[in-house]
Amino acid sequence: MLISSPKQPFLLVTILITILLLGPGPILARNAHVINFRSPNLYPESLTWDPRAQHFLLGSLRQRIIAAVSDAGVVETFISDTDLPADVAFLGLAVDSPRNRLLAVVHSSYSLPPFNALAAYDLRSRRRLFLSSLPSEEIDAANDVAVDHRGNAFVTNSGGNFIWKVTADGSASIFSTSPMYKTATEIPANDNDTAPHGSLGLNGIAYVSKGYLLVVQSSTGKVFKVDAVDGTARKVLLNEDLVGADDIAVRKDGAAAVVSPLKELWLVKSIDSWAEGTVYDNVEVNVRRFPTSVVVGDKERVYVLYGHLDEGRMGDSGRESFGIAELRSKKEGQDESIWIFVLIGIGLAYFCFWRFQMGQLVKKMDKIN
Repeated sequence: MLISSPKQPFLLVTILITILLLGPGPILARNAHVINFRSPNLYPESLTWDPRAQHFLLGSLRQRIIAAVSDAGVVETFISDTDLPADVAFLGLAVDSPRNRLLAVVHSSYSLPPFNALAAYDLRSRRRLFLSSLPSEEIDAANDVAVDHRGNAFVTNSGGNFIWKVTADGSASIFSTSPMYKTATEIPANDNDTAPHGSLGLNGIAYVSKGYLLVVQSSTGKVFKVDAVDGTARKVLLNEDLVGADDIAVRKDGAAAVVSPLKELWLVKSIDSWAEGTVYDNVEVNVRRFPTSVVVGDKERVYVLYGHLDEGRMGDSGRESFGIAELRSKKEGQDESIWIFVLIGIGLAYFCFWRFQMGQLVKKMDKIN
């Protein structure tokens, strides 16, 4: 017989009832997680997620501090590094969990030459481990950082269009100088799209565990796949340019989230390890709050930072309120719901088949009796 135990269908029914009660409901009805917090003159440019401490870390544009923000919006000064030059900003941040470190890009454009460095802090003691000056060629602008499984950090240069590498012990060098980065900027794009981003080159960067980096270029909207060992770069073929892209984050399922402060959040996927990619959804952002950073947080949820950086660049406007908001794809939610109903349908079909078998068995037993 195909049915070995009468307990199986009852277990199946229980599972189906649980799915019906809890299945599509939370996916479709759960409100997006929004964190509003207050911190005078913070103007955070970037954020990262610390999975061990279960909080966000944010770097300030106008203060030499890195703040921690909880799910409930409680803010504390996590690091205050007053030994740094007075006019620097904390830009890109990355948590190096295996080594329990926080990596932070330090930049100032007010000094000549500009100040560009990478700082590393111990997440437990909060002490600075090193401050590595990034070798400069021209008017460079260190921006974002990603870290690989060996503790190597990769820092984008939005001014010089190349990538620095800083080893786990703090040794810095110019890493990837592909001519492809500058060739892309020589191709004019739509003037209406590039006006706010014309001077920004390589910007957001993310490390993929397969051994490469994904880097976005703000002025052109191009995405580059960069080998994390030798620095060779290839342009990812996309179905649209992500002009104005400021930051990129990659989920465990391989999908990438890319945010633009003046446009939207793009969700991009690839089936060939990023030789090509497809924008499969566009999620609206609040452009008045100027989102500049995106991160994958707890339970693979995608969050953007509303840091009002446009105000912060003009000076201290007295702003105290900022935000972190979860953004969700409606298309992904629909796909999840469809699969749940498919599973329910399969389960019900199995249950009906079991009932039919049991009915046939009862008829056979009646004939024998």
